[in-house]
Amino acid sequence: MSEDDNNMEEYPTEIHDYLAAFEKSLGSVDEMLKTMMSVSRSELLQKLDPLEQAKLDLVSVYTLNSMFWVYLATQGINPKDHPVKQELERIRTYMNKVKEITDKKKASKLDKGAASRFVKNALWEPNTENEHTSKTSTKGKKRQ
Repeated sequence: MSEDDNNMEEYPTEIHDYLAAFEKSLGSVDEMLKTMMSVSRSELLQKLDPLEQAKLDLVSVYTLNSMFWVYLATQGINPKDHPVKQELERIRTYMNKVKEITDKKKASKLDKGAASRFVKNALWEPNTENEHTSKTSTKGKKRQ
């Protein structure tokens, strides 16, 4: 028997697809970590504005805590009973705060002057000269 055959017998065949997907995901995480680690942190932070720096820090710490969550699960420890759960929730609240700030920056700003000019020009205002001429021209048409 080959080594692969031995590995296949160690776990139920029903979960083979799940394990293959998990292995593929781990490979993706490994590639991303290698990419992130190839650039020095200080060099990376110099290129980003403070909001982007906060996003990078939050994503990094969330990823590390999530990986620890998975590690605990693989060791048979229930991560829901571990302090890592509270840490992940705390990080999520900060991520939501950063998202709110980002959304506020993206929101359109009201130009009060332009809005008032738009409304003023859109409303019809009768003036006495137009009223008088329009009445006489319509009266003349009715008589004919």
